[in-house]
Amino acid sequence: MATSNGRRDLASLNLGGAPVTAETLFQAGSISKPVSAMAALRLVQEGKLSLDSDVNQALTSWKIPPSAAAPGAEITLRQLLTHTVGFTVQGFPGYAAGAPTPTLVQILNGEKPANTDPVRLEAPPGSHWKYSSGGYAVMQQLLIDLSGQPFSKLLRDTVLAPIGMTRSTYEQPLPVELRSGAATAYNSDGAPVEGGFHTYPEMAVAGLWTTPTNLARYAIEIQRSLGGDANHVLSAEMTRLLVAGQGNYGLGPLIDGSPEDPYFTHGGINEGFENRLFAYQRTGDGAVVMTNARGGQSLADAVMRSIASVYGWPNFHPIVRASIAVDPAVLATYVGVYEIIPTLSIAITLENGQLMGQAPLFRSTIGFDRLPRATSQQKFPIFPESQSKFFLKVVDAQLEFFREASGQISHLVLHQDGHDMRGERKQ
Repeated sequence: MATSNGRRDLASLNLGGAPVTAETLFQAGSISKPVSAMAALRLVQEGKLSLDSDVNQALTSWKIPPSAAAPGAEITLRQLLTHTVGFTVQGFPGYAAGAPTPTLVQILNGEKPANTDPVRLEAPPGSHWKYSSGGYAVMQQLLIDLSGQPFSKLLRDTVLAPIGMTRSTYEQPLPVELRSGAATAYNSDGAPVEGGFHTYPEMAVAGLWTTPTNLARYAIEIQRSLGGDANHVLSAEMTRLLVAGQGNYGLGPLIDGSPEDPYFTHGGINEGFENRLFAYQRTGDGAVVMTNARGGQSLADAVMRSIASVYGWPNFHPIVRASIAVDPAVLATYVGVYEIIPTLSIAITLENGQLMGQAPLFRSTIGFDRLPRATSQQKFPIFPESQSKFFLKVVDAQLEFFREASGQISHLVLHQDGHDMRGERKQ
């Protein structure tokens, strides 16, 4: 497994924190989700929870409120784990050091001091895929209610300890005795995140502290469990369910690859931490890259592509695309702001004849643990491969523009990480 600290020589600049070592703790961001999903599946395996029963029947300290968008809806654990539940709240920004921290119930209800909207149904469960951190927050409450234990203890006892993730914890905030061994969180300009790393009471969503080597143990456990070699948490049958899932999402991780070389993966972004996990189901190959700076996802993906090249993996190689010339007058028709959801938009501009794109989505579509602001994002050039299809070089993502009968651009579709996301033109 490969790791990277994702920063320049900040120790020499004396900006805070000791040099990163193999034992340094990082926030895993959204990679917390597939690890916590393993605990939920353990309860399913023990007959304490069902994948396809209404979770409201098991929730006791909080209930999913009725919704006009889905009258009489029943929500299942399978829908929560595969992001097909139809909940609001795509990501959680965490809480700055010293800021009041809400309870999980306050977060689910959107009550102060929570800094996000209530988690509510906005579409019929199972009707479509939409990344939902809110769904994993509900799953966290479900596991707490069902087990009667603090979430961090449940995860330690059922997942972390059994597979040897002894340098990992879901405790939030990070216990004082562990903080000296944690990586300093940095902004993209090289300055430490003000006040230090954020606290994430949404532990199932973004609360895991771990090392790259420890996180690799999660991937290895899945690989060995599929072969029946080491079933410390899940049986081979349950592990096969974990990587089956629905569409491109398993019961926790994203799944993809060819029939001959299927893989599972997930990215993670917290304030000042950006990471990537990738592993093949059958060969035992894989890698974990963790970084402690905003923008580190690009570095993590570059390192992953290098590993793929050296070891001859069939995936994660850069796709060679040829750019063509397009009339600047045509390019100008694409300028505008395209809304994916109310909190996430893609801004397209034309600068000196070059079409530019600005969007949090270009950094990672897997792992919105904090809600990024478009104004803080770097612009990237986008290159035409046809009159209506464009690609980025910094990430494997493509944009396709669509016109109405009148000739006006109506919307675009972002193709990235196995998903197609439509953005309506607003400006």
